[in-house]
Amino acid sequence: QVQLVESGGGLVQAGGSLRLSCVVSRDTFSAVGMAWFRQGPGKEREFVAYISWKRGLTSYADSVRGRFTFSRDNAKSTGYLQMNSLKPEDTAVYYCAARAQIRGSVSSTDEYADWGQGTQVTVSS
Repeated sequence: QVQLVESGGGLVQAGGSLRLSCVVSRDTFSAVGMAWFRQGPGKEREFVAYISWKRGLTSYADSVRGRFTFSRDNAKSTGYLQMNSLKPEDTAVYYCAARAQIRGSVSSTDEYADWGQGTQVTVSS
């Protein structure tokens, strides 16, 4: 079973930055890729960003493109989400998820079987 652990959330003022980390632990981790999703108060979980594990190809939601950067360290089985120019509307619980195989769109929650516990990001105005 894949275990994912997020860290790096917190409280920041609008315009500030945070870096989230997601460590994946499994003896034979071989995910196709990793994604970040977020869920704000009273909202559905939404796609934020994706990275392919082998080639490092990325995909972003329109709402974060140009402000967020997703990178990974294969040797450490860790993904990093650098979030700059944060806005109050970025406030949410952020979840990382591992994609074991390619079945559909990277932005669909159905594509991911393993999820972390989430880390809270709060952006004050």
